[in-house]
Amino acid sequence: MNVTATKDDFSLAADLVREAGALALRMRSAGLTATAKTSVSDVVTAADHAAEKLVVEQLRRLRPHDGIVGEEGASVQGTSGRSWVIDPVDGTYNFFAGSTYWCSAIALKADQPESLDGDPDVLLGAIYQPQEDQLWVGGQGRPATLNGAPMPPLHDASLDRLSAGTYLHPTWLRRPEVAGPWTAAASGTATIRMLGSGSCDLGGVASGRLGAWFQHSCPEWDWLPGKAIVRAAGGSTAVEEVNGFRWHIAGTASAVREIRDALASASA
Repeated sequence: MNVTATKDDFSLAADLVREAGALALRMRSAGLTATAKTSVSDVVTAADHAAEKLVVEQLRRLRPHDGIVGEEGASVQGTSGRSWVIDPVDGTYNFFAGSTYWCSAIALKADQPESLDGDPDVLLGAIYQPQEDQLWVGGQGRPATLNGAPMPPLHDASLDRLSAGTYLHPTWLRRPEVAGPWTAAASGTATIRMLGSGSCDLGGVASGRLGAWFQHSCPEWDWLPGKAIVRAAGGSTAVEEVNGFRWHIAGTASAVREIRDALASASA
């Protein structure tokens, strides 16, 4: 089956993240409470659920044959060979705390086949940061744009000349099989940034504001929207398994290669 994304798919993705982000922002302004999921910093609000419901309802109406996977539990088995991957609010801790550094994100992926490293083939991604009014869109056959304007191609540079976005939950610092590789990669950068939204970070990589990004054990909704856009901006992505953990990496070609080497160098 030849699975592709149409021009209308890109427009739909852009509309969906705009609508989801705007709904979440309105709900935050009206007042919200948060519930912990896996930890005190991994939280969910009614806005997450409402924004995901909005996106799912639109997709079921407009793309009835496509599958759906949502962070907050949405799951639809499709028949088209394609699935939409939804992150209604990425950076919920930031969102609930009143920060502007959060977004709504979506990707369209091919259900099969996956690459040799198990990383799905992503057809498109869209990321919308509502309070900054920044919309990234890009994917296969479509160069990356920011608010509709093409982004300049990324210039290759070595890791020691670049900032890198990353995240490591404090509890993982006690796990040498994870903390060791993370330290090896982080220590090779010019500087690191932990900002709290992987999709916003990856939009920043595509825009050149961050030179690279890496994080372990990313679910698809935290990875695929940004992966599509980084690649559409001329960047590179990779997944590297080290000590049984899958590390997701994006950036310039040299930076991705150097991060992979650094992670692997700390393998147990």
